[in-house]
Amino acid sequence: MGHLHTGSCLCGAAKFELDGEFKKFFLCHCSRCRKTSGSAHCANLFAPGATIKWLSGEDKLSYYHLEGSHFARTFCSVCGSNVPTDAKARSLVVVPAGCLDTDVDITAQAHIFTGSKGNWDEGLDKVPSFEGMPT
Repeated sequence: MGHLHTGSCLCGAAKFELDGEFKKFFLCHCSRCRKTSGSAHCANLFAPGATIKWLSGEDKLSYYHLEGSHFARTFCSVCGSNVPTDAKARSLVVVPAGCLDTDVDITAQAHIFTGSKGNWDEGLDKVPSFEGMPT
C-alpha cells in the first residue's frame, strides 16, 4: 500500500503499525464521540482497505460496540487511550489521530455532527492559548 504509520497508547503497552492511506479526516462532535473522548470532539482518520498489525499489547485491548449502531471503540485496558478500530466488516480502519506517532499528510476535512455539539463548544477560537500550562 505504501503508506506506513505507527502509533501507540499513552502508556505504551499497545503499539501498532498501519499500512494504508487516510482518505477522510473528520472532527466529530456527536454525543458519543464527546463521551468517549471527554472533549469537544474526536479527531478520526479513516483508512479504507488498510491493514493493522499490533506490535505489542494486543492482549491489553478492549473493544466496545454500541448495539444497533456503527459506533465502536478500541482502547487500551491499562491507560484507557483510544487506539485504532479495525472495522473488518466495512473494510475500514478508524484511527484516532492522537494515537499516531507519525505525521499524516491529510488535514481535517470537516467538523461533523455539529448539531449535537456541546453548548460550551462555541467561540473556542477566541479563548487564549498557551504553549504550556498557564501560571
